[in-house]
Amino acid sequence: MTDTSFTRRNLLRAAAPLGAAIATGLPARLAAAPRLGAVASVEIAPAPRFALSPYLYMQFMEPLGTTDGSVEASWDHLAQRWRPDLLEVTRQLAPPMLRWGGLLSAYYRWREGVGPRAGRKPMHNLNWGGVETNQIGTDEFLDFCAAVGAEPLMCVNFASEGDPKWAVDALGERRAGDAREAADWVRYCNAPHHPERSANGHPAPRPIRYWQIGNETSFSPARFKKPEAIARTIEFARAMRAADPGIKLIAWGDSGWAADMIAQAGDLVDMLAFHHLFDPGPACNDGTWQRDRAAAWDALMGSVAKQEAKILEIRAQSGATPLALTESHYLMKGRNRGDLNSTWATGVAYARFQNLHQRHGDVLKIANLGDFCGTRWQTNVVMLPTPKGDAYMLPVGRVAALYARHSGTKAVALAGLPDGLDAVASRDGNRFFVHAVNTRLDRAIDCRFTIAGATPRAARLVRISATDPFAEIRSRTEDPMTQEEKICAPGEAISFPAASVTVLELGL
Repeated sequence: MTDTSFTRRNLLRAAAPLGAAIATGLPARLAAAPRLGAVASVEIAPAPRFALSPYLYMQFMEPLGTTDGSVEASWDHLAQRWRPDLLEVTRQLAPPMLRWGGLLSAYYRWREGVGPRAGRKPMHNLNWGGVETNQIGTDEFLDFCAAVGAEPLMCVNFASEGDPKWAVDALGERRAGDAREAADWVRYCNAPHHPERSANGHPAPRPIRYWQIGNETSFSPARFKKPEAIARTIEFARAMRAADPGIKLIAWGDSGWAADMIAQAGDLVDMLAFHHLFDPGPACNDGTWQRDRAAAWDALMGSVAKQEAKILEIRAQSGATPLALTESHYLMKGRNRGDLNSTWATGVAYARFQNLHQRHGDVLKIANLGDFCGTRWQTNVVMLPTPKGDAYMLPVGRVAALYARHSGTKAVALAGLPDGLDAVASRDGNRFFVHAVNTRLDRAIDCRFTIAGATPRAARLVRISATDPFAEIRSRTEDPMTQEEKICAPGEAISFPAASVTVLELGL
């Protein structure tokens, strides 16, 4: 994997100023929108603006208990292996990073999930309900990451976030993990020689570079208040760095905590985490969007402003400190049905979020859109049909796969974008990539591209669209989305159909 050694000092040197330039990624000479039916002239400025992290398309795995048979449904308990169809789809998704944890981390004891499977103790899933078998633990998760080429990110048990109901459950079991337990986890994975890991069949280290301390710690009055959370973060960070000084630590910085966390713990942590989970509005509720699709479309397209506001809020508090948006997705009414989330319309909206994340890529280094996999959870990226059927990607997964496979390493600017086309650009050597979203439901948008005023070589186009953007994907075979590829001649006008997401690869 590419080494992304993000430091506050490097980001302070390279950070772009806040304001309209960050929000749009466009230079001041942005041309006026063309009239209806005209072909817009869009220019790519080749000068790199900032480096882009490969982890802007991170996926997030958490056992969700009775809410969604996510991890348990991913595992073939009879064959003692990951479901082959899930592995196949995840390789197509190509996530650069997979995160383990979430709310579960507040009562997850990692040692219960290692060692011989017959001796592993099941755990009560205190937040999501039900019982987890712990047949999937650290080593199985790392096996999965290796099989799909993803960097692992672990979220540690941060003393149960200070919440008493998680620290000791109703059966009297102590579920809170301390700094020593977190440091022991780092050693188990990263130490060159570790007897316990060797006894479990892994004599060589299985290094995890990225570790998160605290998950939504500020989101409940029952959890740690800010002063204690910062003190505990310092305690955990020191213990974990003593186990491996080379790890990258992510501290919780949401809800106005960022500035104080940086001031007091900044020398010990590398990044700040925040989350953004929100409802795009009543027009997207079950039963409502079916009656008024135009209103639902407007709500989905307009919701990118809420995501932008959240990112700008955290940026204003954190300065140039690298940021990790480790959970982000819609929370619509009727969340377990997942009907609107199964439509291409929501995929188009999430593509706008992906573009937004790139625009803030000077400080945003890890970003997420959705929970990785499950049987019914509305925010899933991959759906696992049960009891039968093959795994398949929901629209957000299709967009993430498209972008992750066709993206540059440095952001560049675009000028002359027409109204209705949300686009960003990047480059990798002499290859340029344009991620374009037609936010209009009613018409195509046509553009002709130049690079620094010169006509590029023939362009490769990869596009996802749907005849009916509000048709739901119901299985791997019942898929309303269409993906097409073509080669466009030098100087050819590119048409972006209504409600489509397109990647262009152009060469100097």
